[in-house]
Amino acid sequence: MDLLKVSTSPHVRGNRTTRTLMLDVIIALIPVFVWAIYIFGVRVITLTSLSVVSCILFEYLFQKLNHREITIGDFSAVLSGVLLAFNLPVSAPLWLCVIGAFFAIVVVKQLFGGLGKNFVNPVLAARVFLFISFPHQMTTYVAPLTYPQPWKISVDITSSATLLSQLKSGVLPENISFADLFLGRIGGCIGEISSLLLLIGGLYLIARRVISPLIPLSYLGTVALITFFLPKIESAVAWEFMLVELLTGGLFLAAFFMATDYVTSPSNPKGRVVYGVGCGVLTVFIRYYGGYPEGVSFAVLIMNLFVWYLDRYAKPVRFGGESRGKK
Repeated sequence: MDLLKVSTSPHVRGNRTTRTLMLDVIIALIPVFVWAIYIFGVRVITLTSLSVVSCILFEYLFQKLNHREITIGDFSAVLSGVLLAFNLPVSAPLWLCVIGAFFAIVVVKQLFGGLGKNFVNPVLAARVFLFISFPHQMTTYVAPLTYPQPWKISVDITSSATLLSQLKSGVLPENISFADLFLGRIGGCIGEISSLLLLIGGLYLIARRVISPLIPLSYLGTVALITFFLPKIESAVAWEFMLVELLTGGLFLAAFFMATDYVTSPSNPKGRVVYGVGCGVLTVFIRYYGGYPEGVSFAVLIMNLFVWYLDRYAKPVRFGGESRGKK
């Protein structure tokens, strides 16, 4: 019997597996999923199911055809399918789910070696790809409690300007219901409307130690500070403008569920803070000056590219060692 095991650091032992971590994230998203069904109807189930099945199928087929280990049992493809659906409007045609799943799983994840080797978040990369390729389908939003048909290939809905679009044009609507914004009685993508339920899910993940609070706090805090002290609409009440910026778009969904992705986020505390602040600054900058009203996906993807440097230059100095800046 071996009494001594020799291995490289870090020397960590535990019962956590990729599967249990993915299941925890899926559990945290269940209240958001249920609420989306109430707000948008049964079509939420249709889109989410199709997205999950497509992600699993593409991962299985790619690994099978390339004689790789089949890893669909780790539930990472399931989580990708759920998050992809949550980043789509409920009016999205069904084929959009399949294209998005192919891009996320095959192009961004598997072509780079599979889970743990992709350098950007597959779901956000797929969302940006779909947004650029099919802008009309990705920006046609359904008003809450107006239930579209669950199995219709495409949904004919008249799109209306979202709050972010109105802010982009320099207009802050009067009589905004912050309760509706916080609870999620608004139009938008399936999984991003309820800041309250996303916050509860994020707190569950923090309590379970699945994610660190540093990235969400630094991300949301940066957006809050910039939009409060430097509101784009000078005539707006500062705190009202800040709350609208915080509670609309995909900010809470990204801060808790995608910017915190293990593979594409820093592994050390200092790096996580810098990463979160960078996401916040870029999000506000794109919202204020970019060509799109929403900047979350672009901000997180850009900061994904700096993760290697943050891990390298922001990691703690070993006892008796020298900092990276010294020779």
